[in-house]
Amino acid sequence: MFTRANAPLAPGATIGILGGGQLARMLAEAAARLGLNCHIFSPDQDSCAFDVVRRITQADYEDQDALARFASACDVVTYEFENVPSHTAAFLSQRRLVLPDPRILATTQDRLIEKEFVESLGIATAPYAAAGDAPQLFEAVRKIGLPAILKTRRMGYDGKGQVKLDPNADPAAAWRAVHGAPCILEGFVPYEREVSVVVARGRDGAMQSFDVTANEHRDHILKVSRVPASVPPAVADEAMRIAESIAAAFDYVGVLAVEMFVVRDGDSHRVLVNEVAPRVHNSGHWTIDGCTVSQFEQHIRAVAGWSLAQPLRLGVVEMTNLIGAEANDYAKWLTVPGASLHLYGKGEARPGRKMGHVTRVWPQS
Repeated sequence: MFTRANAPLAPGATIGILGGGQLARMLAEAAARLGLNCHIFSPDQDSCAFDVVRRITQADYEDQDALARFASACDVVTYEFENVPSHTAAFLSQRRLVLPDPRILATTQDRLIEKEFVESLGIATAPYAAAGDAPQLFEAVRKIGLPAILKTRRMGYDGKGQVKLDPNADPAAAWRAVHGAPCILEGFVPYEREVSVVVARGRDGAMQSFDVTANEHRDHILKVSRVPASVPPAVADEAMRIAESIAAAFDYVGVLAVEMFVVRDGDSHRVLVNEVAPRVHNSGHWTIDGCTVSQFEQHIRAVAGWSLAQPLRLGVVEMTNLIGAEANDYAKWLTVPGASLHLYGKGEARPGRKMGHVTRVWPQS
């Protein structure tokens, strides 16, 4: 039986990563610094993570023969994003230790189940209701009110699978727009700020959280993250408490990100959970250059069974995503003081595609 009580990995061991995008690429780069190898499994032959590792498996997530060979070549398995089929992770877990646990993947792949799990911990979320069919959507609109956002329960990210319903919107038209997929209707939250907390939890249950990050989205895609976030200390403490509570409730191993809304409540504020990401997260990219340890190294340490590092921020940090053709202007960043350029090695710079990011660090005043 493979359990997280297994001995920690030694340098030279191999960590398998499901998924071959930029998150897998940065995980592999962090592992290499620690003397650990990575083996990437991805169905996409153009996976940018393939470029930075020695071993790859390019096969479908349903290919059990390829998955079995992959498992035999790894000492532990993790994943870069939550849309890896949960049954794929479960299949691998019969052959190798898979972290985070595949049951967590199954929970966070369904927005409704995720919301119910968070609420069960006594943690507030935006108002929501299930919308499994058109009549249920109309009932959800009556319950939640408009404006609201209709989201598919599965496979949505960066604004995909979402339709905003304004006060005069036609729910039937929104239902057609999501092609009748099972959905959740979320009430619109008049938030002051979007924030996130990236927390790492080791096999031994020890936790280390990075500073609360303030995030700005454009066209539903994260554009800028800033640290420290301009929120009152009590709000920062509550956001940290929420993220760590979720990680503990999951009995999580690895890096977890929790996206939240900061909402004014009279003379104070409330913190509402928006989404949980069981992986390293775009809003944590600032940690590569702006902290003594990155989110990627923390994740590698956790799944390898190593001690976590205490993260120390190096200054005031701003991370900007390079989206689509913005990456073609990479040269302008090369001479900017305090800027670090990261290009992901992807091919076509399609609109909405994350091609890289830039981190700027200023000394703390």
